[in-house]
Amino acid sequence: AGTAAVITVSFIHPIDVVKTRIQISSEYGALGMSGTVKKVVSDEGFFALWKGVNAAWLREASYTSLRLGLYEPVKVLFGANEKGAPFYKKFLAGSAAGAIGSLAGNPFDVLKTQMMASSGKEVPSMGATAKEIFAKQGISGFYRGIEANIARAMVLNGTKMACYDQAKGYVVELTGWSKTSLMTQFFSAVTAGFFMTCTVSPFDMIRTRLMNQPGDKKIYNNALDCAWKIATQEGPATFWRGFIPIWSRFAPTTTLQLVIFEQLRSVMGMKAI
Repeated sequence: AGTAAVITVSFIHPIDVVKTRIQISSEYGALGMSGTVKKVVSDEGFFALWKGVNAAWLREASYTSLRLGLYEPVKVLFGANEKGAPFYKKFLAGSAAGAIGSLAGNPFDVLKTQMMASSGKEVPSMGATAKEIFAKQGISGFYRGIEANIARAMVLNGTKMACYDQAKGYVVELTGWSKTSLMTQFFSAVTAGFFMTCTVSPFDMIRTRLMNQPGDKKIYNNALDCAWKIATQEGPATFWRGFIPIWSRFAPTTTLQLVIFEQLRSVMGMKAI
């Protein structure tokens, strides 16, 4: 699971940088996806699109490896592995695995978010960013936005794994392809990616805002306060600002992650999800 995630994020990271810039800045929000790419490249250089990729690798190796890898055993725990198991059991299994992964990956998420948001031509060092966070906020700084991140991870992984699992059943039933077929995995992952974007966008916005707060100034007290201020000061539609870049990231990320994950499971003699 970790290998699949690290391989995927290496290619998808620029979309994450663009998505983050749009979420934290109304200026980038007005520019849209293509305008943000042009501005970042012209102001900061082409490789600015990979700012924070080293923190992203560590995040995927911890958070994503757990939320993908734990889905199967948690499914058994929730009784969601039985034939004809209801959707909600698969969602609960995915949510539980996501929450566990989020606890492990939050420090790297904070580092990644701050590095992606940093402007200027100088590529931020992960060590320097970690040192600055610790100096200003202590250990708690690495767990900033943890409540929003856990909620996001639960909704994201619940939607992702349950929709993928359910979609595979429909694809197999409609086409006659096997669960191990690359085409089955591809179409099921694309379906999961779309529904993930719809459900996760508001949580993603709140998490990004909380994690990107300056160390010497507290704009939001907690996730609920952040949600309230966004809704009242910027309007409810702001929760879905950056929908296209989020979908542009989730669609290929989900597809690559799950297809690679399933192929690696097959190589290791494990059955398909």
